Amino acid sequence: MVSPMLKSLLLLLAAPCVLGADVSLPAELFSPLVAQKILATATQVQNPVKYPQWTDRDTGAWDYFNPDTWTSGFFPATLYELNRRTTLCAAEVDAQSLNGSDWLLLGQTWSAGEVPSETNTGVGHDVGFLSFPFVNELQLHPDNQSAITAVNDFANHLAGRFNPIVGCTRSWDTTDPTDFQVIIDNMMNLEVLFVSANLTGNHTLIDIATSHADHTAINHVRPDGSSFHVVDYNSTTGDVISRHTSQGYADNSTWSRGQAWGIYGFANMFHHTQNTSYLDVSRHMAQYFIEHIPDDGIVPWDFNAPLDPPRPADSSASMIAASGLILLSQGELSLSPPNTTGSDYYINTAIQVIANNTALAWRPSWQSLLANGTVNNPQHNNLTGIVYGDYYFVKGANDLVQLGVATCNGTLTGALPSTPSNGSAPGPAATHTDAAQNNGAGAGGATVATMLGAVSGAVLLGSFMI
Repeated sequence: MVSPMLKSLLLLLAAPCVLGADVSLPAELFSPLVAQKILATATQVQNPVKYPQWTDRDTGAWDYFNPDTWTSGFFPATLYELNRRTTLCAAEVDAQSLNGSDWLLLGQTWSAGEVPSETNTGVGHDVGFLSFPFVNELQLHPDNQSAITAVNDFANHLAGRFNPIVGCTRSWDTTDPTDFQVIIDNMMNLEVLFVSANLTGNHTLIDIATSHADHTAINHVRPDGSSFHVVDYNSTTGDVISRHTSQGYADNSTWSRGQAWGIYGFANMFHHTQNTSYLDVSRHMAQYFIEHIPDDGIVPWDFNAPLDPPRPADSSASMIAASGLILLSQGELSLSPPNTTGSDYYINTAIQVIANNTALAWRPSWQSLLANGTVNNPQHNNLTGIVYGDYYFVKGANDLVQLGVATCNGTLTGALPSTPSNGSAPGPAATHTDAAQNNGAGAGGATVATMLGAVSGAVLLGSFMI
């Protein structure tokens, strides 16, 4: 009997050439409106300082929130992405399309409002998201002491939420201290642990990240590659109490943004450790995501939500997933020998996801770049612009240019992605650690691949070779 993982991998082999023939970049990725709208937001004074998170549903005007909010790092990180674009596109695009602005200074200015949250924050595990602009700063200025302090403070805060009995960092706080909640989103916050470990040599931070990822792979990811949003552990025994959802349709459904966080998070774990078990998990989650996108190409808020009444889309989930697929593509190329078939497949699919959902969500008259985001559908917060959807929209386009797949004029080069580089994922270069040798072993000693019922690494890698 063919395992679900192997079936997905065999489907991968048949798909790349078909996708590649029809895929094209949406012109909006490099529209002058991108810089114009982001600059308009950046120059709008907020006193006291506040950060955009989502828009209203009618005019697309931003709603602003206090700095100690989990999304506060995304807008300054978007400013850093436009700074990256000025470098990437200097030879191709009229400077006027980027407004000749000092995007780096704007990014630094907007990051400053987050500084109090380094030592006094209520966002819990989401300090990883807050760290994004400081990680970007260190990529440009590795000796910037303010950025170093921010990253280390955020990493130490996250590490303080780790429970060695559970093997994870706590996500949401609960009134019952024995109820230890972990959400799939927390895979994205592990990045700050690697960056800080790279700065300090503190290997414990890497151990925490790998333990959290191993337990998430085992307990959040279902055999078919879908995922639970929330897993509740008993903090004193480490046992799983329940698996359920907070923002999805049902406990047994798959919330698309959570699935997207997982694709990216596990691809990023491979980026840092070169542990192919994490690549396996990212592939498995990616294939579920891809196979469950409806025929119209629009990513729904939840893949299993009923069609009547019509389920809202989530443009933010599509852009996060596309960025995750781009990072997964780079992971395939970093193998020895490079898996060019898999890399081509994921790049082509990422572009198609971006194109389909941009066609739906691009809103020239809104302050956000995209509409049709779903923040929290159970709370009826949908059909909005979302700051993290915009961030991954800009970042994904930049990554395609940096990899040599696209030009800043919005055309595809027809080339395979280039060798992965330091600037392709948030954070500095991949940190190759002893964790790369443990093959994903969790507390119980079983590998991630074994727990998921995956095929062996030899079959997995060999099935992609050309």
